[in-house]
Amino acid sequence: MAPAVGASVPRKEATAKLTGRAQYVEDVSIPGMLWGATVRSTVPRGKITSIHFDPAVPWAEYTVVTARDIPGQNHVHLILDDQPCLADGVINHPEEPIVLIAHPDRAALPRGLAGVRVEVEPLPAVLSIDDSLARTQVIWGEDNIIKEYWIEKGDIAAAFADPQVIVVEGTYETGAQEQLYIENNGMIAVATADAGVTVWGSMQCPYYVQKALMPIFGVGPEKARVVQLETGGGFGGKEEYPSILAAHAALLSLKSGRPVKMIYDRAEDMAATTKRHPSRTRHRTAFTPAGKLVAMDIDFVIDGGAYATLSQVVLSRGSIHACGPYEVPSVRVHGRAVATNTPPHGAFRGFGAPQSLFALERHLDECARRLGRTPQDLRRANFVHKGGTLATGQVVRDDYDMNTILDDALARSAWHERRARFAVENQRSPVKRGLGLACFLHGTGFTGSGEKFLASIVGVEGTPEGKVRVLAASTEIGQGTNTIFAQIAADALGLAYDDVEVATPDTGFVPNSGPTVASRTVTIVGKLVERAAHMLRDTVRAAGLDGELRAAIRTWVAAHGPLRCFVEYEAPPFIKWDDQKLRGDAYGAFSWACYVAQVAVDTLTYEARVEEFWAIQEVGKVMHPILAEGQIEGGVAQGIGWALTENVVWKDGRMANNRMTDYIIPTAVDMPPTHVVFCEAPYAYGPQGAKGIGELPLDGPAPAVLNAIRDALGVSVTRIPAVPETILAALEAQDAAG
Repeated sequence: MAPAVGASVPRKEATAKLTGRAQYVEDVSIPGMLWGATVRSTVPRGKITSIHFDPAVPWAEYTVVTARDIPGQNHVHLILDDQPCLADGVINHPEEPIVLIAHPDRAALPRGLAGVRVEVEPLPAVLSIDDSLARTQVIWGEDNIIKEYWIEKGDIAAAFADPQVIVVEGTYETGAQEQLYIENNGMIAVATADAGVTVWGSMQCPYYVQKALMPIFGVGPEKARVVQLETGGGFGGKEEYPSILAAHAALLSLKSGRPVKMIYDRAEDMAATTKRHPSRTRHRTAFTPAGKLVAMDIDFVIDGGAYATLSQVVLSRGSIHACGPYEVPSVRVHGRAVATNTPPHGAFRGFGAPQSLFALERHLDECARRLGRTPQDLRRANFVHKGGTLATGQVVRDDYDMNTILDDALARSAWHERRARFAVENQRSPVKRGLGLACFLHGTGFTGSGEKFLASIVGVEGTPEGKVRVLAASTEIGQGTNTIFAQIAADALGLAYDDVEVATPDTGFVPNSGPTVASRTVTIVGKLVERAAHMLRDTVRAAGLDGELRAAIRTWVAAHGPLRCFVEYEAPPFIKWDDQKLRGDAYGAFSWACYVAQVAVDTLTYEARVEEFWAIQEVGKVMHPILAEGQIEGGVAQGIGWALTENVVWKDGRMANNRMTDYIIPTAVDMPPTHVVFCEAPYAYGPQGAKGIGELPLDGPAPAVLNAIRDALGVSVTRIPAVPETILAALEAQDAAG
């Protein structure tokens, strides 16, 4: 039987989605169901003085919920319990939920929403990183700092005191980015005082939702059941936010005594939900005259918005990745997440690493110019290699060669030939072309002790038909979870791929395998699937049931009843980590990459366009070639959008362009030919050697594109998105400077 892993087998959910049998939230209806909606704040900060209900509205037809109707605690449980489920007395950002309404007729919701008037006494708001750091108003703790980290290695003071070093400084900024999943957020809830709460919906992390529901309703896990429906994309945007929507739908259900469905339209989804954290990074970097890195002093700040949500983990990953794939003797990274009166920012594919790596890779191109080196040679001179140490002091154990990855990227892009040709052509053409590259790494799984803390559990079950079912809470959100798990289990058991099923994530049935985030699904959870499958096989064989495994499973189940085997996560023995100092082994393994972008800039319109792209990466074992290539291509598309067009416009703390007509993402016609190449260096603690892949492709496109703009125009653009106005401003600033 041919192995399933390494083959592009048919996707498990493909037939149901293609035939329309797949059930999304919008497709599901329960008899007697109401429709719910949210009354939100229109100001960034203030005190609620009163709530008025227009007497012209027939309120007897509606169910109305405020904070006073919450039976338990008014907070959304996550890392910190600071975010209220419904605002109670205080407003901390525009779009903050204040009142919930429900009605049997969806068309009646706008009238009800218009009939609720919330009176607010405005308070001064903090709307930028600079204002937050300046403490113009203190809106969080004593200093507006949600979380702070320091990473230190070597002697930073002595390194910069050396009179021989060349010091290069730069400041780089990144904007927010909307996840813009195809399917908007949606939930259905049924809640009663006796039976508890059950919700169905679009989500990435069912057990996150369950943990949030329990304190709000004052129930234990046995009375808080969460079931994932088909989910049309997430990208981190459905990691923690569905907890809020699930609670809102369930509160309306509890008060009305009827099922309630809540689905955001696109405008509400874009305005109210989390986005990628905006960031500002300041680099101060010391080199020897020969171009060897001596020290990096990095100040990395992200805008957390009004509540903590996931800012702590975003800041941690961004800080850890801030020095990239380079050997730096002395390091100081100061990472801070600050509070502002905007809707909370959250996870988005790469979560923190794209921000800090953008700054690093943009900065290194400026350093190369200052030192008289080529971008590729400066990087080559400073790559960390196996046995070297990263910024956290982690010793690199991966079998990889960044020089080989870089050489492959340069060769496939015809780097030298194209740059030489563009240098001539740009002299006579208003359209200037350039090439840019970025080299980077991305850690697999949760940081440090995170996976040990999660203690993920996965099960494998033998069915009466002799098939096998994987039991895990990891969700299929379009990336191929169900397919990969089935491949892993099939190979571990020696069964056909079609003989493996994957259970629907349901907290009432499957164990907690942790959240579907952080490029952990294949490497961490997939390894548990492999181990559980081996345990099931060994259990059957130990019973003396030899021969064809399917027949043996049928016999075992007929004789003994349910056959289920569960395993719990075990950390690789070498991982040692200090959570407070961010010191030690941050990840069991890294994926490594070099991306190259060819960009054309029209000097009449100042519009930049990516014409061709090369993505070379080492990701361990490639489990499913087509899915893997799709992961890279999709990530590149999102990265190009973040770099050039996806401009979140803020007005008084609110997203002002929350329409797809105004928030511009790349479409198929905007995407360049993208050449995807994989190198394989198997990781001993991943299933068949797999590493993470999902976050990686967001790290490289933006710096590669902006470095290509630098090459084309000879001007340094230091913030993204590089919309035409930004490029024009950079050119004007250069002209003014002479």
